[in-house]
Amino acid sequence: MRHYYIFLTACILSGCNGYITDANDASQTSTDIATLEHHSHGENENHTHDSIDITNKILENRATNCAEYANTYTSDVLDIQRDLDFEGNLEIVLENGKCLFNTNSIPNHNFNDGGAHFATAVSEVNKTFKVTQTPTPAASTTPLSLRTDNAIFLNGVKLDLLAAGCFGIGDGRIGCHKMNAPFRYDPMSPASSFGTDSHNAHTQPDGTYHYHGNPNALFHSDQAIESPIVGFAADGYPIYGSYFDDNGTVRKAASSYQLKSGTRVAQNGINPGGSYDGTYIDDYKYVKNLGDLDECNGMTINGSYGYYITDAYPWVLKCFKGTPDASFNKR
Repeated sequence: MRHYYIFLTACILSGCNGYITDANDASQTSTDIATLEHHSHGENENHTHDSIDITNKILENRATNCAEYANTYTSDVLDIQRDLDFEGNLEIVLENGKCLFNTNSIPNHNFNDGGAHFATAVSEVNKTFKVTQTPTPAASTTPLSLRTDNAIFLNGVKLDLLAAGCFGIGDGRIGCHKMNAPFRYDPMSPASSFGTDSHNAHTQPDGTYHYHGNPNALFHSDQAIESPIVGFAADGYPIYGSYFDDNGTVRKAASSYQLKSGTRVAQNGINPGGSYDGTYIDDYKYVKNLGDLDECNGMTINGSYGYYITDAYPWVLKCFKGTPDASFNKR
């Protein structure tokens, strides 16, 4: 059994049973709701509160500074298909203007359910990610890379959007490590078969559980409630759920990417044929001001920039507005 810690402050965690799929279940309050006192953090200041169980809890905190999440939480979860209990750990501590996420990569919800087919069994994998407390925009955006993880969620699970699979290379699902290779598969496409569970997650060869899109667990995804921050990108900017307040109307943020029209055109002599249907990330194009979000899938509200989880491509983020921390580089 392994202990799972998440450090959160200035938040109220609402309980729910099982997966966060039913609006009524997800909105129920119970006697074990943990209400945390709001604190401001100085340099190198860390909290030593007792651990609080956040198993299957929905987050509500919207504090944009990662330092506001320095505290300890626990959860007990189940690998459904293996009928195996897991406990994990996540520590978020402050050091030299950064938040250190020390995690064993175990989520706060059950996993490996439904039609999931994990090539490798989930394992406890210890990792440390560093997030700046003061993100700033870079001179130019940084594209996503197979060499860099994208973000860390507030349940200790990382985001790794890109697949190492392209049409015509290997078996199509692995072995495509060149970033300029055309027709890279989108793991979130219904036409792709990446063996993900109901949380849009599966494992890497070392057993690391990671998301390719919406975790379907950390925020109300079926209610028009302004979404909390659910994680932080490698550049330090926060990641929100799907909903935002648009001048008094709470609604889902809309991506500015759309499918290209017509049939696919060969790239570097490679062409899988067929119409642009979202099987590959090359099937999409960015159209400025088409939706609410910019080319990185983020926007600024009340002076604060953040990325948003969307129901359509690119799902969470497409590029980094700031400078990714080197701790997100893969070995």
